[in-house]
Amino acid sequence: MIFENTLTFANRLDREDPLKDFRKKFLFPNRMGKDYIYLCGNSLGLQPKVTKEVTNLQLDRWANLAVEGWFHGDEPWMFYHKEIKRLLAPLVGAFEVEVCPMNTLTVNLHLLMVSFYRPTSKRSKIIMEAGAFPSDQYAIESQIIHHGFEPNEAIIEVFPREGESTLRTEDIVAKIKENGDEIALVLFGGINYFTGQWFDMEAITKAGHEVGAIVGFDLAHAAGNVPMKLHDWNVDFACWCSYKYQNGGPGGISAIFVHEKHFASKLNRFAGWWGYNENSRFKMDKGFVPEAGADGWQVSCTQVLPMAIYHAALKIFAEADNLEPLRIKSIALTGYLEFIINEVNKSIGFTQYRIITPANPAERGAQLSIIAKEKGKEIFDELVAKHILGDWREPDVIRFSPVPLYNSFEDIYLTGVALLNISKVILAPNND
Repeated sequence: MIFENTLTFANRLDREDPLKDFRKKFLFPNRMGKDYIYLCGNSLGLQPKVTKEVTNLQLDRWANLAVEGWFHGDEPWMFYHKEIKRLLAPLVGAFEVEVCPMNTLTVNLHLLMVSFYRPTSKRSKIIMEAGAFPSDQYAIESQIIHHGFEPNEAIIEVFPREGESTLRTEDIVAKIKENGDEIALVLFGGINYFTGQWFDMEAITKAGHEVGAIVGFDLAHAAGNVPMKLHDWNVDFACWCSYKYQNGGPGGISAIFVHEKHFASKLNRFAGWWGYNENSRFKMDKGFVPEAGADGWQVSCTQVLPMAIYHAALKIFAEADNLEPLRIKSIALTGYLEFIINEVNKSIGFTQYRIITPANPAERGAQLSIIAKEKGKEIFDELVAKHILGDWREPDVIRFSPVPLYNSFEDIYLTGVALLNISKVILAPNND
């Protein structure tokens, strides 16, 4: 597509957008009667308008049915997660039995590592991307210490090459091969939160398996953002939160994936009542017998209210025919944002904004991370003051995330206009 830096062009793309009506399903933050241009879905997705309705419905069921709500009513809570599994599986490329909504992200990461990080004296190391989100770093450190190893010896980080911001797949694969017989686990983010790089998950999984390692992913920034084929790629396990691209609410429920090839194995796990075999759970017998599939990793009972919010959000994805049409629009939106940022640089006369997210659409989702050469925080704060909300990452990065369910091409164009005008003022020579 040949882009144009005009409002007329942006409006034409919006008119032609088959997904344009989905924007009306969401609530935008508003200050002084004016909606924000919201480009922060990579941190917290917008609230679907139906959220209050579904939450109130569950509150009514609680009020009217009380404990009977677990087994009676239109959607008994005992089985509520099963409908979510049906909607969730296509978004990550899995079978229904391989996914389960439960807990929160870091809790699930720990639970999965209990099963899949089983170090030995020979194989004790975990390989991960440098600069992973702190939750991953802390979880991995603590798991290593729990098993009696030293993090600075057992963690292998893959860094970008000197002068580069992102990782090359060949370097990740080479590092796996180099340390192959010592690696117990390869654990990467699907998309790096800071750079927005979408890793080649299939290649990483293949490389990990070739050296005899288990391979897992934290998909916090990938789930609901990019299409994946976790089952076909032979990924061992994964987990993700629901509150970013999937619009599951702040601190919303998480979910897991466990490949079906592991179901017949007697994996260690931290057991809980809700992971017990469903047909005999209420017999309260001793001796843990896991429910089939990913459900067997549950430890606590269904979180009904967070699950109701997640359920409603996932139904919007299903209505949009899941990720294929969303991905088409996402590539166009993010491409237009890249074009607009470059147009701003041209108008300023130098590269004030350097995009560190890969230029190849196959290596990114709905996010651009932009280094501001000068006075980045001042510029970011002024954007917020003008009702444009991305997010700031120290020391100098502005992240913009145009989400295809609710962002428009006009949003991108107007962001460019504001960014240029703000930059001209703040970067003026007499402003030093």
